[in-house]
Amino acid sequence: MKHVIIGAGVAGVEAAKNIRALDERADILMISADTQIHSRCMLHKFLAGERDEKSLDFTEEDFFEKYNVQWKSGVRVIQVCSQEKEIVLDTKERVGYDRLLLANGSDSCIPPVGELRKASNVYGLRNLCDAQAIVKEAEQAENVLIIGSGLVGLDAAYGLLERGKKITIVEMAPQILPVQLDAHGAKSYQRLFERAGVRFLLGRKACQAQCGADGKIHEVILDSGEKAACDMIIVAAGVRASVGYLDGSGILCDRGVSVDSYLKTSQQDIYAAGDITGLSGIWPNAADQGRIAGKNMCGVPTEYTDRFAMKNTINFFGLLSLCVGRICQEEGDEIVVCEDQKQYKRAIIKDGKIEGILLQGEISHAGIWQYLIKNQIDVSGIQKDIFKISYADFYRVGERGKYEWAV
Repeated sequence: MKHVIIGAGVAGVEAAKNIRALDERADILMISADTQIHSRCMLHKFLAGERDEKSLDFTEEDFFEKYNVQWKSGVRVIQVCSQEKEIVLDTKERVGYDRLLLANGSDSCIPPVGELRKASNVYGLRNLCDAQAIVKEAEQAENVLIIGSGLVGLDAAYGLLERGKKITIVEMAPQILPVQLDAHGAKSYQRLFERAGVRFLLGRKACQAQCGADGKIHEVILDSGEKAACDMIIVAAGVRASVGYLDGSGILCDRGVSVDSYLKTSQQDIYAAGDITGLSGIWPNAADQGRIAGKNMCGVPTEYTDRFAMKNTINFFGLLSLCVGRICQEEGDEIVVCEDQKQYKRAIIKDGKIEGILLQGEISHAGIWQYLIKNQIDVSGIQKDIFKISYADFYRVGERGKYEWAV
């Protein structure tokens, strides 16, 4: 049996490991545009100079030899021929497969504003090659403009601050981290970044950006009319599933590759896992999808059931935050807040169920919140401070003296 995996991220790696565990004799071939295995969660540490390429590798030492996996690196798949069970590489080579896994993730989205897509000093931050290009450009760039203040944008800012760069962040929302935090929690991080020298232009968006004679953009005009000077631009305004090479393959795509509960695509013997599915953008979920896809590719039916992905952990300047569930307030919500000098807590409750929790400062013993939110547990009968709820509140002593889950 020949298993071909497109992508060398965590989903592809975990799939390979599970395939090998289930089939010692299988041929496993991994194909990727990346030439080095790396954790994209750690790219900001590469920008800061805290890690090199080797220390970004999250696999075991001698991973490919240990699991007997072949790796074609530095090549791209340009076509999937599902009827012929072949893929075509940008080298024109055709590779056959018995089972195929699509796990090549997503790409940075550069908006069609002015000449952002044309300029040589505009970058996304998604892969190691992006980070390497940014570090190289930063050697001669002093003023860095970052478009977008989500986790990727702030990661880029955090890393480049270590290199002494002057940073301006443009965000169309009225606050930073608009998807992850409420305005109060976000303000705490904004103050820390401003203290470090970062300038924020909130509630604004880029409107015009023209290349100079050197092919670079040196000034971006905002919708407010303000001008932001720059030597380099990092766009952190979202990503798109990398599905361009699937045109004509018959594989159904929506926001990403469409899969069933077994992570199987619309075409026989083709599976998908990780960011390319659009199911989740967080590392643990991508790893789990890879493991489950690997099992299904080996004929071990396994459903992907835990699709909960509404969780983020944030750490900048030593300030920790954890947000689970939804953050934005809706009609009918009850908002409960608790704050002191060391921590900030905010819960969203609707119809007796917790739908969102934000912890900032102290985030220990937080496992209960994900369980309650994910499983929609009714807490209306618990007569105590909502932030003091623990697993003990959901157990009772049964008839024979044993503890029983009471929900």
